[in-house]
Amino acid sequence: MSRLALALPPWLAHALRAQRGPVPWSAVVRGALAAGPLLLAAVLVDRVSVGVVAALGAMLAGINDRPGSRRVSVKRLGVPALAGAAGLFLGTYLGAHAGAVVLTLGLTGLGLVAGAVSAVGTVASGAGTQLLVAAAIGAGMPLPEAGWQRALFFAGGAGWLIVLRLALPTPSALVSDFRFDGERDAVAAVYDAIAALLSAVGDEAATARRAALTAALDHAQDALAGPRLRRYASSSAERRLRAQYAAALPLAEAATALAWAEDALPERAAEGPRRLAVAVRTGEPCGPLPAPSRSVPGLRALDDALLHAAEAFDRGGGKNSGTNSPKSSPGARSSHGDASETSPLDLGTQRTARYGPRLRPLRAKVPLLIRTITGAGGREYGFRVALCFGASAAVAQALHHVHWYWLPATTVFLVKPDLGPLVSRVLNRAAGTLFGAVVFAGFAAVLPRPEGLVALVALSGALIPVATRHFAAQTAVVTVLVLSLVMVGGDPQASWSRIGETLLACAIVLLVGHLPVPGQRGGNVRARLGRATEAAHAYLAHVLSGADDRAARWALRREAYRTLAEARAAIDRASAELPALARHTEGTDEVAATLERLVDTTTACAVHLDDTGRLTPRHTGRLATLLDELVEQRERAGLAEPPANLLSA
Repeated sequence: MSRLALALPPWLAHALRAQRGPVPWSAVVRGALAAGPLLLAAVLVDRVSVGVVAALGAMLAGINDRPGSRRVSVKRLGVPALAGAAGLFLGTYLGAHAGAVVLTLGLTGLGLVAGAVSAVGTVASGAGTQLLVAAAIGAGMPLPEAGWQRALFFAGGAGWLIVLRLALPTPSALVSDFRFDGERDAVAAVYDAIAALLSAVGDEAATARRAALTAALDHAQDALAGPRLRRYASSSAERRLRAQYAAALPLAEAATALAWAEDALPERAAEGPRRLAVAVRTGEPCGPLPAPSRSVPGLRALDDALLHAAEAFDRGGGKNSGTNSPKSSPGARSSHGDASETSPLDLGTQRTARYGPRLRPLRAKVPLLIRTITGAGGREYGFRVALCFGASAAVAQALHHVHWYWLPATTVFLVKPDLGPLVSRVLNRAAGTLFGAVVFAGFAAVLPRPEGLVALVALSGALIPVATRHFAAQTAVVTVLVLSLVMVGGDPQASWSRIGETLLACAIVLLVGHLPVPGQRGGNVRARLGRATEAAHAYLAHVLSGADDRAARWALRREAYRTLAEARAAIDRASAELPALARHTEGTDEVAATLERLVDTTTACAVHLDDTGRLTPRHTGRLATLLDELVEQRERAGLAEPPANLLSA
């Protein structure tokens, strides 16, 4: 498949690409227990329409049910569900009291707002999607319940899945407290990524391993970002996990600096992080940590970080407590004197622990959110979503189709840029709908009603967590589920009309996606690159200022790498568009690569300054070269000049 993908154009190769990984059996069980049982209960009490709405809420929540911690799942599933309930209420009101023209204008306005908000991030994108899908369903689906009742039952269906997510244990929960299995796996993955990077130092794979470390840190940061993780944690398990996450930050910094130096390391250097990863997962003592050679600043920083990690694990309590003290570990050698003065646990409480692992307090995030929504990325996305959603609603009503709401609802999924390039989404949506409709037609011909259709809903719900790895597979499963709900609700078999609506939605989105828009194209990519440049500047300025606040430095480093990863993801999606769209972001991948090397070099400078108090000509020369390259590449890509204080740094 990899050789074939290399021979295909990017837009087609992306359409064939699927995510890999183990089957999320816990999510499969939750999916089977969500929409199907809700629909069955409604059928048994003769309130089928209520069951259909609740099952829709559970289905849309199931699409957002991804691996992670329980505390994060509340926001990931709950915020979009609340937006969907609001959309269902507004759509029902508009459909009942507004004419065709006012309804179309109202849906277009909702599309503009939801599209702009979707540019903020993953959760906001899910909220915008459910708001619009539910608004279209509320406006067009004939149901006997009032708008507020529909919204309540929709939220109840999503809430049932959230209850399952919080209550049901996962396989890894057998090891320790099941409430924190997601957090535990995420923190352990950070130590695994650190060990993998150290093993790859001096190799071609080092760059990819550093990117994997960034992804692991991002995931752990999100996993620990729950409402209960505050300055004073409510349990020893939370205190231990917070300490273990904080202890990984200096280790990640040292590993990145060693990768920048490109001098191969003995396998012994990676053994310590590996043992720490096992200790996180099992709750058992990590044992003595092998001490790396202290021949260069990066290795001395790694040794010190291992010492501090051992102390942080001990201070976190639990089974590790008192079993791996710095005095007894062969790795417990430090040039900093009393380890407690610079322990990551103590430093973390200065800043990061106050707000959990989040990097900024809420008051600092609000201006950024507003700037994102009203910026180039939010405006461009909002404009396209509004135009597609409004146009599809107008066309659907003009056709006087009984299921006219399917057309705008389908358009919402097609216009979402975070699901992949435009042409990839269209191809996968068309193929998935065709396959799902044909499969459902076969089942509908032989299954008893409604029992067989309820079972088909439960089966489809169980398949959604696996199908989300590829957009065509997800579309096929959702098509089967939706058509089953429609038939249980009393409507006739609608497979073929569903295919026609989808193809029409594909045509609308393709047309609107290639229309010229006011301003410069690629606004989302440019906005994310701009935030990454600002974050890199803040990190570089802090390191070169000589400030001794390491907690602040680690927070700035995390922000720099996280914004770069987000920019990279947006650039990769844009580069896989058709040439007519991909040309608007040409050269941005080079800018992102230079920013990554700049942040890596800044990390190496920070470690060297900690050890010697001064920079070598290699460090200063590399910084100057990268800053010059950044100016040239941004000019070629048509981007604004980087901040003047970044160039003068």
